[in-house]
Formats: sequence, structure tokens, C-alpha cells
Amino acid sequence: MCGISGYLAQTNNQWPASLNLMAGVQSMHHRGPDDHGVWFSPDHTTGLGFVRLSIIDLSAHGHQPMHTADGHWVIVFNGEIYNFQDIRAELEAQGETFIGHSDTEVLLRSVQKIGFEATLPKLRGMFAFAVHDRHTNTTWFARDRLGVKPLVYAERPHGLIFASEIHTLFAIDPALPRTPDRQALDAYLTFQYSPAPLSGFAHVRKLPPAHAMRVRNGQIERIWRYWDVDFSQRSNLSFDDACAALREQVLEATRLRMIADVPLGAFLSGGVDSSITVAAMKHLGANPLKTYAIGFDDEKFNELPYARQVAEHLGTEHHEMMVHANAVEIMPRMIELLGEPMADNSVMPTYYVSEFARQGVTVALSGDGGDEAFAGYRRFHQMRRVENIERAGLLPVWRTLRKWTVGVENIKRPADKKKQFPYTRADQMLVMQGLERYQHILAFFPQEDRLQTTTAGFRHGLDPLFARRYLEQNWQRAQTDDVLNRYLYLDLVTYLPEDILFKVDITSMANSLECRSPFLDYKVIEFAASLPGKYKLTARGRSKHILKEAFADWLPPGFFDRPKKGFSVPLARWLQTDLKDSMQDLLLHQQTLAPWFDQQRIAHYVQEHIAGKYHSTKLWPLYVMAQWIQQFNVPLERDAESLAA
Repeated sequence: MCGISGYLAQTNNQWPASLNLMAGVQSMHHRGPDDHGVWFSPDHTTGLGFVRLSIIDLSAHGHQPMHTADGHWVIVFNGEIYNFQDIRAELEAQGETFIGHSDTEVLLRSVQKIGFEATLPKLRGMFAFAVHDRHTNTTWFARDRLGVKPLVYAERPHGLIFASEIHTLFAIDPALPRTPDRQALDAYLTFQYSPAPLSGFAHVRKLPPAHAMRVRNGQIERIWRYWDVDFSQRSNLSFDDACAALREQVLEATRLRMIADVPLGAFLSGGVDSSITVAAMKHLGANPLKTYAIGFDDEKFNELPYARQVAEHLGTEHHEMMVHANAVEIMPRMIELLGEPMADNSVMPTYYVSEFARQGVTVALSGDGGDEAFAGYRRFHQMRRVENIERAGLLPVWRTLRKWTVGVENIKRPADKKKQFPYTRADQMLVMQGLERYQHILAFFPQEDRLQTTTAGFRHGLDPLFARRYLEQNWQRAQTDDVLNRYLYLDLVTYLPEDILFKVDITSMANSLECRSPFLDYKVIEFAASLPGKYKLTARGRSKHILKEAFADWLPPGFFDRPKKGFSVPLARWLQTDLKDSMQDLLLHQQTLAPWFDQQRIAHYVQEHIAGKYHSTKLWPLYVMAQWIQQFNVPLERDAESLAA
């Protein structure tokens, strides 16, 4: 695992003297403390930078930037190609010879032998790389199918710069404008992330997952999707046969991810997916197997007892630690590395479990991807319940029962405390259709609240339907009539890469730890996509049904029958206690967001939250955005004034 960076100048252009590729390399030291390197073309119109976390072939033969013997091709590569040995064998059968044993050399030689586009379908792994053809001054970029590894870039007057992390772009080119992208930030308020290709900065773009890009003479010629999750290939397997096939798929994906020349362990949260991953590792002979778990002093969020139960059942070398409210002290560092607002509060526990695991291992396997592939989130169950009510024609009965419930509650309340009939999120979902329901249940900052909280200066010129169009575009691309599978497709191409995988990459690499997940193997994803929705979520609402049945014999009896907790922190309580002063100072006293957000509305949210009416899904995104604005010196006020003029 590594970090990559570089610049590509336009023909006959010289980069400004302020450009500093070495500063970019140094800014990524955490991603690769074992080695670093830079390469420049003879005329210095191209520069490639690299930092290395040694995992496979620890020798100098794995050094990057790596070039072919004739100097024609040069590569910087971040990630792992799990099937590199198979690709190497194919090339050797065609007469190719190799100097070392790294997957980088195999990738480079494959591009040299059969070409960039012919190589991409062969790759089974996680990656973001740039390979430069010196003869044509063309650079090819690619990002893995699911988006495990990030790649960001910026088009400049003199050419293009790229990196693994946003802050590195500013290290390479200090003159890169820090103008915020309000459309991206508006989407962030809805989703808690900015969807690719957008970023929080107007001049920074993200290469989307499963996409490739060709840059010639420092200018982008083409960006295209090279793979998609195909839900149209329906499996005819019976449920029992599908369980057996799934077990083999997960075992093979796990076996590939256990190949390493450094110490290897696993995250064990106590949830379904990480527990299955650890069970698969033990089944494949991992011994001793180190597992790592963290917990909280709030029992609603603490899964340590479940992790301990699995560890004892499987006989792992188990390690635990507790996380407290002072965990937020890491947020300034996280915002620096994230480079843009990202309001998933599980970034904190993910950082700490990575830091904890790094004390004993260099590679950790995780259960990421299981929820998105096999319908693990509560929202799928909620939407299924609403659809069942609608399908059964019980909507009038539901409304009557809701009003009756509120009426009974009001009998006990004094006159000034009686409630009107509340139109809850569930009530609102009943009058919506599939995609609208999905967007509604995902919205962390609902549209009506955003309109009341943002100013005219912030909203000026924005597409108010951007979030809807973003989801609709992906909804239409899902090749299935199965509604649940459409929801899963949306999760796989939006929430999974933009939130979960972005968070895991940044937090693990901040601690020089490589994180791998068998459920993110594209063959596991394609197999899951071929299964009918009823195999994943039953009519009675049992989530991840086939996954649980396939591995039921490997884990403690009854283990899968408990409710899902999720990997998050007691944020609402922290914002009322330990974080209260910091939140009030940043949002109210300093008025960091004043040009774009209504201060009275924010004060209202803060006061109500402290009093016990929770607004953490609104306050936390605002808090994170305010920290980002301060840390990156984002020119918020000037931009807002010019737009409103």
C-alpha cells in the first residue's frame, strides 16, 4: 500500500517555480514510511512521486516509480493486485521474465505487453495507479472497481497534478485555488459526503470508482467507466446451492487477501461481516490470528462482548481497547487527511482501531462491503416494511393507528404539551415512490431543513435537484427489476465508495496500515448481484439472510439473531457534554459558517440539542464543515458576497 502523486505539463509549458513534487511526497509519509521516490522526465515536463508501505516483496525490487528496462513505461501504483501471480504466470508463458516478485512489476509488464485497456479486466484487487508512456507523452490512470483506493486531480493552466489525497495537491502546487464547490457541499449536507467526481474544492476532482482516464500532453482526453456491477445476470441456484457457492467465493477472496510478507490480523467488531471474515481466516489456517476491537462506555454502541464471544469461539489472539469522548481530538488530523468535509462519525473509531491494530500487524482484514452486497442496513428493512404496508392496501389503517397512538399519549399531557399528529419519516415515506424513499431515508440534513438553514448566497446558482439527479442517474443504470437489488446497486456505487471506503482508506493509511476486505472482491460482489433479493432480505425482515445461513456453523449458536448496532459513536451525547463548548464556540461564537448559514437557525439547533431534542445529524455536518473551512483557509465569505451581489 502506498501513496502516489505527480504532475503532467502541457506541451511546451514550464511549471511555475513554486511547484514542489517533493513536498507532495513528504505530505504522504504516513501512507508509505518504508520508502519513497520521484522520477522526472529529462525535460521535467512530467514528474511522478511515490511513498511505499512494503507488503509484498520487501526488497528494493519493489521500489517506485518503476520503469521498464527500455525506459518506455513508468508507473506509480497504490494498492494490491491479489491475482498478480496468475497474471505473472500468463506473461511468463509468453516468454516474459521478471526481476523481482512485486505486483507492481507484473502490472507494469502487462501494460507493456498487452496494453492498458486489455490489462484492466485482468486485475483482481484494490488500486489507483498512473502509468506513463514516454514515447507518446500519454499517462493512463485507473481506479479499482469498487473504489477502495482514492485518486484526486486538478487541472491547472500549465497541466494536471494528481495524488492519493487532496491535501497533497496543495503541497505540490500552493497556488491551487481553495475556492469551495457549493454544489458539492450542498450534496454533502444530504449524504454526508461529496459525490465523485466533485470534491469540496471547485478545482479538485475525484476519479470515480471503476473509471479510467487518459491524459496526453498534460490535458485530459478521455474519462470512461470500464466496469459496472451487473444485476442482470440472474443465478438459477437454489438457496442451499447458493449458500455453498457463496462460502467458496468468500473463502477464495479471503485466501487471496491473506497473501503478505508482513504480519497480518483482522478487525473484529462483533458484527456479522467482520466475524465471518475472521472465521474464514481461521478456516484457512491462520494461526495465531490477532484480532482487534474497540468499544464505548455507552452500552448502546458497545459491541465488545460480541467480539469477545467470537474471539473465544474461534480461538484468536484478541485485543481490546475503549474509546471515550476525547476521541474527537483526532478530528483536526482527520480533516487534514480527508481534505474535504465528510461527516460519517465512525471515522473516529475507525482511526483508533487502525492505530490499535498497527501496534501488532501491518495488514488487517475487515468486513467492509457485506452490508451493501447483502442488504445489512436497517433502511432496507424499513423500506420493505413500507412497501408491504402499501402493497397490502393498509395505508388508511396505518394512518388511523398513528393518530390514535398520539391521541392516547396526549391524554397524559397538560394542554400546553399536547402534540399534533406528527408526520414522521415513516409517514412521509408512505406517500413516496422507490427512489424518493431511498433519498428520504438517506438524507442526514433533509431538504426542508437545508432551505431554512442555508442563505441565499449559498444557494445562488445551485441545482436544487442535484442530489435527486445523482441518485436517479445511478438508479436508471441498475440493470434489474428487483427493487431491493436496485437499492443495493445504489449503495454499492454511491455510499460504499464515497463514504465507507474513503473513510477506511484515510484512517488506516494515516496509521500506515493496509486494510483489506474479502467482501469487496469484485467476484463476490458479482455473485451477490446475481442472487434474488429474497435471498438477502427475507419477507420477515431478516437481513443478510444468505450470508448468515452460509456461515452459521462457523460461529457461536444464535450469534446472528441479535439486532444490528453498527460502528458509530455516541455522538448525540458527546455534543451535549464533552463537545458542547467546542461546538458552541465554532458554530455560534466564531460564526465560521455565517456567510452561508443562518446563525439563528444554527443557534436553535444547538439549544434544542443541549436541551434533549437531538439534532446531531445536522450539527455534526456543520461542525465538520466549519473545521474544514478553518483548517484549509477556505475563502467562504468573499465567495458568498460576490455570488449574492
